[in-house]
Amino acid sequence: MAKLIPNVLSIAGVDPSGGAGVLADIKAISAVGAYGTGVVTALTAQSTQGVMGIYPIDLSFIKQQIDVLFEDVHIDAVKIGMLGQEPVIYTVVDCLSRWQPQHLVVDPVMVAKSGDHLLEKAATAAMREAMLPLATVITPNLPEAGVLLEQRAAENLKEMYGTAEKLRRLLSDADNRWVFLKGGHLPGSDCTDLLYDGDQMIELPAQRIHTKNTHGTGCTLSAALAGLLPQANNTVQAAKLAKEYLYKAIARSGDLTVGSGYGPVNHFHAWWPAPQA
Repeated sequence: MAKLIPNVLSIAGVDPSGGAGVLADIKAISAVGAYGTGVVTALTAQSTQGVMGIYPIDLSFIKQQIDVLFEDVHIDAVKIGMLGQEPVIYTVVDCLSRWQPQHLVVDPVMVAKSGDHLLEKAATAAMREAMLPLATVITPNLPEAGVLLEQRAAENLKEMYGTAEKLRRLLSDADNRWVFLKGGHLPGSDCTDLLYDGDQMIELPAQRIHTKNTHGTGCTLSAALAGLLPQANNTVQAAKLAKEYLYKAIARSGDLTVGSGYGPVNHFHAWWPAPQA
């Protein structure tokens, strides 16, 4: 019997430039061999230059989007992106608690690459106390981890170890619950990430690629991870494959000419040929 292509859902906002949010998630999910579906939580007026406006979606319509989709489509994994406001978090938590997808990747989107805030401060507690306990994997960067833990962001690998341990305590006590702590904000050329489940602390090393084209890297990694979890042998394998995919997408980002600010990564680097000089 042929292996079925998994259906993966992104619940996130829309970035019209396509570098982040639902549009980027669908690209990443597709690129790693899954079928992408999307529920929109917010509209943004956004480009590679920054976020100029945010238009929230009515809570009842967010709920309707999720319920209608789950009633018809078997969803193998869900990725959570920009939720923005406390009531949205509780609405999504309520829906997912009822539908109980096997894999739930939570990217606690708080600040855009441009520095614009995408999660209201009042919503941080809801993210920490209601959403994270449902997660299979959480994928915060160092500043986001600092906000969730109400402490200074880690500045070196040793401090990242302590941060990962504290973050794991925010998740369910169930087995196979992981923290994927991203080290892209570390100083210097080292970009080591940590993968931790309360027992194993796994380093995922990498060297920094010097480019401005890093818009939506967090969205892309978490979406790729959600797409890979139903296909991989285990979470560690899925995480390594997702990191490798993102690394190549950043390395090939120079093939694109999208905007004059923080450009997107090349989600389809494996299919699109490099442009001729």
